[in-house]
Amino acid sequence: MSRSLNRLTVRQISTLKVTGRHADGGGLYLRITDMGSKSWVFMKTTSGKRTEIGLGPASTVSLAAARTLASKMRDALAIGEDPRSAIGKPIDDVQHVPTFGKFAEEYITSVEHGWRNHTHRQQWRNSLRDHAEKLMTKRLDEIGTDDVLKVLEPIWLTHAETAKRVRGRIERVLDVAKVRGHRPLDSINPATWRGHLALLLPSQANVARSHHAALPWQEAPTFMSTLRTREAVSARCLEFVILTAARSGEALGATWGEIDLNQNLWTIPGSRMKAGVEHCVPLSKSAANLLNSLRPADAKPNHRLFEVQGVARSNMAMAMLLRRMKHGHITVHGFRSTFRDWAGDATGYPRELIEQAPCAANRSLAI
Repeated sequence: MSRSLNRLTVRQISTLKVTGRHADGGGLYLRITDMGSKSWVFMKTTSGKRTEIGLGPASTVSLAAARTLASKMRDALAIGEDPRSAIGKPIDDVQHVPTFGKFAEEYITSVEHGWRNHTHRQQWRNSLRDHAEKLMTKRLDEIGTDDVLKVLEPIWLTHAETAKRVRGRIERVLDVAKVRGHRPLDSINPATWRGHLALLLPSQANVARSHHAALPWQEAPTFMSTLRTREAVSARCLEFVILTAARSGEALGATWGEIDLNQNLWTIPGSRMKAGVEHCVPLSKSAANLLNSLRPADAKPNHRLFEVQGVARSNMAMAMLLRRMKHGHITVHGFRSTFRDWAGDATGYPRELIEQAPCAANRSLAI
């Protein structure tokens, strides 16, 4: 029996660093995560299925106390009782380490009144909800570098600014968790940039040219005010593109027959959509007012919205307009990213709705 029980020593517990479960015998194990966190667990097998029951962190539950709890649980199993009943409290009450999602919400709630505005609070919640979903149900002491990379890699190059903010917010939450004792004080924060993620993620600067440069959404209202002072047809087309979050080709090819100003609806036939499916765009008040101001009295259903003497404008006209406005560093298509960043940061719409229906929220953007 002495060889099957009490295998670990106090010194081993303090020096062991190998990730995994280390048996003390009789179903008691010392569990070490990849971040170095140590906790006690009791393993039981019922109908061939193994179940892990947590007993608390090794930093607060001593070896002797863990063995006492394990002994009581073995006795309960021997008489057919639930071993949890033997330790006198549910597992969740034993020095519980919260999940990332629960702790992040508690942290935001505790500090948000010191933030400058409601939008900033909304940005924190929305960015973590939409992009850190894979972390939400993980315990704070179980989160490692690979977990953070799984969150950042899908958006690192396609939504660079959002990815940077998400990384910083994850880092902040995990730093606070360490201070609160939910992560080892001597462990590295897996969301740290310098000397850590900077070595694992590609440089965003090196790939920026392969993506559509976007205007930060916070600058959109000022940009729109300046744009509306321009009288060129290309300026009105760009304004319409921004208000509807449409692709430039969809706007340039739009005809008056697709527009219903009584219902404030723009119906794009599938033949003109990238996905080949008819798309209905609800027009905001600003978009509808723009079209009402442009519509000629003799407009025919096949006449394009943005044409001069029967000739439609081109993408190049809008690109040149951006250059004249001293915004040659951004692209027309980039305004779709501007919309998505705004909708994700400043509204409560779910990510799926924003991606599938990019015009669903444009009624609220103050441009």
